[in-house]
Amino acid sequence: MKRTEKKKVIKNYALHPKDTGSPQVQIAVLTERINQLSSHLEEHPKDNHSRRGLLMMVGKRRKLLQYLRLNEKDNYEELVGKLKLRK
Repeated sequence: MKRTEKKKVIKNYALHPKDTGSPQVQIAVLTERINQLSSHLEEHPKDNHSRRGLLMMVGKRRKLLQYLRLNEKDNYEELVGKLKLRK
């Protein structure tokens, strides 16, 4: 993910202008990276190092989504709708 793409994602999901670490932003950034890595793995199916990284990112995103679901239900539902995640 290029720096400009990451900044756009952060800007779209930030709670305030300097927000870079809220769960919503972290989930959005991870989702973008997961999508890019998934397309990479379709072209390179034997790239097991990248596959491991993808699985780690999916696990981290799952934990962040679970935290958000338990603590901020409204924000969770809004974010899942925006990112078009199956939950």
